[in-house]
Amino acid sequence: MLPVSEAARNTAADVSQRDDALPRLPARTIDGHKGTFGTVLVVGGCAAPPRTMVGGPAFAALAALRSGAGLAILAMPTPLLVAGLTIAPSATGVALPVTELGELRPAAVAEALDALGSAPRCIALGPGLGRGPAPEQVTLRLVARDSVPLVIDADALNALAATPEFAGDLQAPAVLTPHPGEYRRLASALGLRCDPEDPSRRTEAAEALARRLGCVVVLKGRGTVVSDGITSWTNRSGNAALGTAGTGDVLTGIVASFIAQFARRGGSTPDGDGRPSRHPPLSLFDCARLAVAAHALAADRWAARRGAAGVLAAELADELPETIEAMRGA
Repeated sequence: MLPVSEAARNTAADVSQRDDALPRLPARTIDGHKGTFGTVLVVGGCAAPPRTMVGGPAFAALAALRSGAGLAILAMPTPLLVAGLTIAPSATGVALPVTELGELRPAAVAEALDALGSAPRCIALGPGLGRGPAPEQVTLRLVARDSVPLVIDADALNALAATPEFAGDLQAPAVLTPHPGEYRRLASALGLRCDPEDPSRRTEAAEALARRLGCVVVLKGRGTVVSDGITSWTNRSGNAALGTAGTGDVLTGIVASFIAQFARRGGSTPDGDGRPSRHPPLSLFDCARLAVAAHALAADRWAARRGAAGVLAAELADELPETIEAMRGA
């Protein structure tokens, strides 16, 4: 058996050879600092009955840092923030105000997030956010802003699907990451009739949603499809170990991290230290598919040692640094 690091390099090389349109990950700036590599803001978590959800946003923040982001900010309901930071202690926290019943207070949440100013280069919205009027209002306010790219996942997707004519509200540069169930809800709200599960029609489904919304769609599942509505790419790596709670949140964090590090709207813009960017900007489409590849290859690294089941989200995130380094050298 090959050593794990060599196996990872070979697998990454196979991905590159299979689809030569997959771009190379930019080299890490050797004299960079945490401001250089971007800040990811993760908005999620639910303290309202009947379910408490803490892990999703924390795993997304862990993955963002493990995949190279300089900073991660966890924005979670006040009663859950300490628990989230315990899972992801390298992140910083923003407490989102809630009612006595644990429900978000949308106006106060908006004020708390606005106080961050231009610090986040990407916002990951939705892991464990919960459902109902308050998450829907928070989601709609964030997607209506066109200044910061969004990765929209999980309950933020459900919030959009529950909003009549939500397509007109989506102004932010966005990557949507639905699994087939979330895709069906979005498609139904938009009047799209596409099958996100039929292997022969998944590309068509991703393209239709991306065109309708003017965004990038990551249609998760076996053979994850990434599409911007014009160009599509299908991932061929990964394994059944990914079929467990929290791995989708890890993917959300990787996508957000790559956007924060590598995407530059309108061409090169200054890095966090005020100097011009030293690498060509990547599109949201390229950031998304590179993230999907890294996520799947990390699962393959884990499975090569431990088998096809039992991976924990935090363990998957821990595989990312060596996986990403192997992709850079493939």
